[in-house]
Amino acid sequence: MSASTQPQNSATSDNERIIFAPADKIAKVSFEFFPPKTPAMEQKLWSTIEHLRPLAPCFVSVTYGAGGGTQAQTLETVKRIRNKTDLEPAAHLTCVGASRGEIDDVARAYWDAGIRHIVALRGDPPKTDGRYHPHPDGYAYASDLVAGLKRVANFKVSVAAYPEVHPQAASAAADLDNLKRKLDAGAHQAITQFFFNPDDYLRFLDRARAAGISQPIIPGILPITNFERTVEFAKMCGAKVPDWLAALFNDLNDEPVARGFVAAATAVEQCRYLQTRGVEEFHFYTLNRYELTAAICRMLRTPGLDRVTEAKKNTQDEARL
Repeated sequence: MSASTQPQNSATSDNERIIFAPADKIAKVSFEFFPPKTPAMEQKLWSTIEHLRPLAPCFVSVTYGAGGGTQAQTLETVKRIRNKTDLEPAAHLTCVGASRGEIDDVARAYWDAGIRHIVALRGDPPKTDGRYHPHPDGYAYASDLVAGLKRVANFKVSVAAYPEVHPQAASAAADLDNLKRKLDAGAHQAITQFFFNPDDYLRFLDRARAAGISQPIIPGILPITNFERTVEFAKMCGAKVPDWLAALFNDLNDEPVARGFVAAATAVEQCRYLQTRGVEEFHFYTLNRYELTAAICRMLRTPGLDRVTEAKKNTQDEARL
């Protein structure tokens, strides 16, 4: 059963951990990248894309800076992915700092470039006062942006979801109502903010289904490349960092090999736990690094890996003939 259709997921205690998923569970995956700002970062991004491409993701998304700060880089990056690879690119688009006309123009530029998938977000407030102020002539919220995008063209639209509640939401109920508005406005699916307790996601999914939300809600997974930086990310988005996770990474700052093993094992256990409860798709926040994400996906037996393995086998068989 898929998490997109399963009406009920029984969350369990933190002490119950299932490490190995059934052999027939094949995970679907997608990846998030951010646009490069320097030649060195660009080289790193494309190295990451080349290493992750054989895993055959459902799509890859490219972020969009606050206030459209990386608008040009996002467009160029998704265009290059579209034109130079066989991957399906999705472009992030936010409401912040632009009028409706300006945002619609950006959307048309994506459509003209062959981009058919948009990740529609309200966007982060500027760092000046830390508060979100809708543009007087813009889309006030992500639900408005979704409706506007559907008027521009027949985009596939993804939106954000928050298993642990958006930090600026009035309540968990209000946050769920907002998610439903975005999906009712025409969004195809939601992608969650990262989390580390899988039961938080399962409980959130149960609440969403009970509220009448039937669209897929894809869990967002953040492989931990730097624990201190992860804690900073978590504070900004309202995600909890469990004590047991901090204990796992304690004293590993100068032990990169051990840290990598712990990070991969933690994420694989999280994903397999969810797989045993019907979750079939995962969205990875790569931070433009491929090593951990590639290792995790291989252990989850993605369809892409099966195809790559079969292709290598066929090549070897042909070489022996």
